Amino acid sequence: MKILTWNIQWGLGMDRRLDLRRIADHIRTSDPDVICLQEIADNMPDLEGSSGEDQFALLTDLLPGYSGCEGPGLVSFNASGRRRFGNMILSRAPLRQLRLHSLPWVADGRQSMPRVLLEALVEAPWGPLRVMTTHLEYFSGEARAAQVEAILRVYGEGARRAATPPPPKRGPYAPLPHTASTVLTGDFNMRPEDPTRLRLTQAFIDGPTLLDAWTIAHPGEPHAPSFCIADQTWGPPHCCDFLFVSADLAARVADVTCDGETRLSDHQPVLLTLKAEEA
Repeated sequence: MKILTWNIQWGLGMDRRLDLRRIADHIRTSDPDVICLQEIADNMPDLEGSSGEDQFALLTDLLPGYSGCEGPGLVSFNASGRRRFGNMILSRAPLRQLRLHSLPWVADGRQSMPRVLLEALVEAPWGPLRVMTTHLEYFSGEARAAQVEAILRVYGEGARRAATPPPPKRGPYAPLPHTASTVLTGDFNMRPEDPTRLRLTQAFIDGPTLLDAWTIAHPGEPHAPSFCIADQTWGPPHCCDFLFVSADLAARVADVTCDGETRLSDHQPVLLTLKAEEA
């Protein structure tokens, strides 16, 4: 099973051309089962290259065979109507449920926007799997720390729910599949050595510890850079796009690869491959 994460910068390439079709074409070359995207825009013609297109709808149309799940963090309104910006999950694995979790929006005087964690429960070849994607605040370390704590709470609650399922009911209380098995992806806007990022992989009492999939697949190797490769405005090349897996999935991690060649965004796509059978 393949899971891809990519901050696509609303489809704007390093050639300053916005083209969602070439984004979709490039994604298909990896043949992912689940696609986690960040920086998707709707009705934002003030973004470079944009005509205000609904990118959530366009990407779903450009990737037939996948179910699109929208996870905007920002939803605002002006004279032109609703404006949205945020995350998206597309899955060709069967979907079972979808949740959108608001993350803390810290009022510290820094430039910021509302952020969310988008969670989809899909059927993997071995059973239910939670796939979560996010895009944390860039300009505020305080905000990132608060957002990481919120993500850990969501993860822990899901693990507890899987361990203590409620009695079956009907309607909105009808039983749903629950699992602690989780893949957490996204643009965390932190470098690998950042203590806030490392907080995600500390021992966790409410579920299997989260592990960095790169370090499982490439022990002792530094993370391949996923940002600032073509443009060093925000610093030298480094990794800020990660995939974490719950410890029960560690034996399934076959590989993690970072496409360092494409210039269709200011970030690079990162692909996790999980084995259908445990090693």
